[in-house]
Amino acid sequence: MTLAEMQFQIPDLRLASAEIFMLLMACVILIVDLVVKERKRTVIFVATQLTLVGAAVITFAISSGDIAYTFSNMYVSDLMGDLLKLLVYLTVIIVLFYSRDYILEREQMARSEYYVLALFATLGMMVMISANHFLTVYIGLELLSLSLYALVAMNRDSVPATEAAMKYFVLGALASGLLLYGMSMIYGATGTLEITAVAERLYMGQANKSILVFGLVFLVSGIAFKLGVVPFHMWIPDVYHGAPTAVALFIASAPKLAAFAIVVRMLVNGLIVLAQDWQTMLILLAVLSMAVGNIAAIAQTNLKRMLAYSAISHMGFMLLGLVTGIVDGDARFALNAYSSSMFYVITYVLTSAGTFGMILLLARGGLESDQIDDFKGLNKRSPWFAAVMMMMMFSMAGIPFFVGFFAKFSVLQAVVAAGYLWLAVVAVLFSLVGCFYYLRIVKIMYFDPPTNTAQIEAPLDMKILMSANGLAVALLGIFPQALMSVCAFALLRSL
Repeated sequence: MTLAEMQFQIPDLRLASAEIFMLLMACVILIVDLVVKERKRTVIFVATQLTLVGAAVITFAISSGDIAYTFSNMYVSDLMGDLLKLLVYLTVIIVLFYSRDYILEREQMARSEYYVLALFATLGMMVMISANHFLTVYIGLELLSLSLYALVAMNRDSVPATEAAMKYFVLGALASGLLLYGMSMIYGATGTLEITAVAERLYMGQANKSILVFGLVFLVSGIAFKLGVVPFHMWIPDVYHGAPTAVALFIASAPKLAAFAIVVRMLVNGLIVLAQDWQTMLILLAVLSMAVGNIAAIAQTNLKRMLAYSAISHMGFMLLGLVTGIVDGDARFALNAYSSSMFYVITYVLTSAGTFGMILLLARGGLESDQIDDFKGLNKRSPWFAAVMMMMMFSMAGIPFFVGFFAKFSVLQAVVAAGYLWLAVVAVLFSLVGCFYYLRIVKIMYFDPPTNTAQIEAPLDMKILMSANGLAVALLGIFPQALMSVCAFALLRSL
């Protein structure tokens, strides 16, 4: 290697300016918190929201629509990454608005750490979304995971929260180990950790196939854990149930977008040559997730636990789009399949945020409203919020003219187009099972007498956001084409 080759190349910091801004602001907010004595921490809340808005403005401003690399090809800027980042910012802004009152009512959580950890978790997601190197993926994932472990354990007075955090931490460490082991195998087989370089060497046939497949098994296992699909789902029900509802809302929404991004980066961008191998694994995971998630959800009395099993089945459904991209080496269906999967994960995040937002709306006076029975007679207490919750449930169940129906339909269309008719039939059957427990909540809200007749009190901003969230689910169901086209265009320019 010559001296000229060894010289350090100055990275293009402009491409990563949103991440740099987010990191600086998180550190600034930590320092500001030292001087803020006010209990409500309004300054911290406003600064956090402005940070997210600022990051969105920067991301939008520097987005060129072209694929660009920096930091020795460890970081990639493309349209898919920019779109997912903007959606992550929007989701976290909504989550923080929903969570504000809930946090203030709980002394252990009424600190600025919640907001700072939310920013660091968002930074982790941004790094994951723009990663073009297996180690960059790992760094982003660990930053997100460590922030989430701390958030789950925040309410130290709560035994379930502490237990959930311990379980999450131990199983998360195990999954990180699996992922890292898989990455080291891939490095051993290809001699590089750069995702695009791995794809090139595989295409050229310059890799040890047996070691590679072995590494792939570990890699998929690690990804499966982070997505929360069967058989790596053990943590999801306990964490959703045990964590404070504000934290469960955070875990159930934005990280799903980042998890989708790393699946696309690592498996589609990096290991597309091995598509037959990892598609077979993902089909198995998808079918098991839909089966276990939908059947176990029926037996739940706690709404957060039910939504946890529902999340497992939804992530299984999302994987269906990813497994039908390459058929017998033919990539004709790839764009349709991957864009339907992206559309699905976006609609799931939107609906999941709204559903947990409703639980937070009803949780007042330091009490949780996370039992299904807490929603009895909601229509008599507030017809409008009962209607919003009904929209969320109908969307999750995949009932026509709500966005969830079109998300499911687009994935099933991709599955049938790829020739997996049996898989589409299995998915539809399990979706019908899922309808039961979603419609049960609608029945309880409209036909059962209320157990609590107290007026629903919530700040105006939360009521407006909640209403907007419900209307978005309904309107995107009537006009789904715009979001579908955006997903397809973003992937077309990025893959």
